[in-house]
Amino acid sequence: MNDSLTHHEQYLEKQLHGRYIHMNHIEKILKNLPDTFTVSIAGRSVKDQPIYTLKAGNGPIKVLMWSQMHGNESTTTKAVFDLLKLLQDADNHFGQWLMEKCTVLIMPMLNPDGSEAYTRVNANNIDLNRDAQNLSQPESKVLRTVFNEFEPDYCFNLHDQRTIFSAGSVKKPATVSFLSPSEDINRSVTETRKKSMEVIVAMNKVLQGYIPGQIGRYDDGFNLNCVGDTFQSLGVPTILFESGHFPDDYLREETRKYIFIAICTALEYIAEDKVTGNADLLYAEIPENDKCFLDIIVRKTNENGEREDIGILFKETLIQDKLHLLPTIEKTGDLKEFYGHIELQNAVNSTKSFEIKGFGRVDITEILKNRQNS
Repeated sequence: MNDSLTHHEQYLEKQLHGRYIHMNHIEKILKNLPDTFTVSIAGRSVKDQPIYTLKAGNGPIKVLMWSQMHGNESTTTKAVFDLLKLLQDADNHFGQWLMEKCTVLIMPMLNPDGSEAYTRVNANNIDLNRDAQNLSQPESKVLRTVFNEFEPDYCFNLHDQRTIFSAGSVKKPATVSFLSPSEDINRSVTETRKKSMEVIVAMNKVLQGYIPGQIGRYDDGFNLNCVGDTFQSLGVPTILFESGHFPDDYLREETRKYIFIAICTALEYIAEDKVTGNADLLYAEIPENDKCFLDIIVRKTNENGEREDIGILFKETLIQDKLHLLPTIEKTGDLKEFYGHIELQNAVNSTKSFEIKGFGRVDITEILKNRQNS
């Protein structure tokens, strides 16, 4: 791995920060990219916002990647623009070599309406990642047209995942997760899937050096309505990237770095033409995601010694163009099988608020009192 990847700060796109990223943020960057990148409008959203593509490199291996298919999943968008900063550096031999070996076509914001509203769905309340067969939405049609015309050798499907996921059943968050999607109901390990698996194994090997034990494998249940399953079934190796939680990183700025490293690692491995499809057994060794985490757990026992734990999740809510974390009670009772990103002991009767970096103070005092009085 090129040494420059250990210096992510050098290529940090500082115009993008936090979780709420929409078209106004990225459009000014796109309009100021150098001529080495080809920026085009591939189509328009339900609300007539542009859906951009940008092409980097002119190599024979073609890689298509798209981000913010779900509008409230922005970490990979930040990482993609960090990648563009690297590729702009004429003195970075790794980046220049990549563009000689590969042609990379990026759709940085497939769902601009959802990105502006900070919703998973588009403006018609449709999940674009369940529209791969119906193609009922303009954004879905744009992606399929780009896919058909570009004829990629590989696809990267870039997403975020919730804070609930662990890498296996241990007390380690799934900071990054991957999936080689299934092509059929039997989840057959086809030659196309094996190629995706091998690239994932390469990324996992590198990431273990940064976040050991915090890389997960996403569930491979088959759904042809999902874009990854569809593209994989069409014979194009497709990789799902999932950006997850890193301790004390609700802004996903730390996770952003690991997604950047993962994308660069995948491109390097593909560019070196190493893919043979012989790493499926190593892929299976990556622990499958489990749902072992809550944002906060208040550990409590009653007078009989019975556990009355309270598990809280943050609801990400956009209020006046600012993202807030609103605490909501998710589970109660014996939660010994769960872990909290924040854990408290017998705190029901005390005032509890926390400083969450980038979000200010989050106060759970009221919901704990309401729970006690209900």
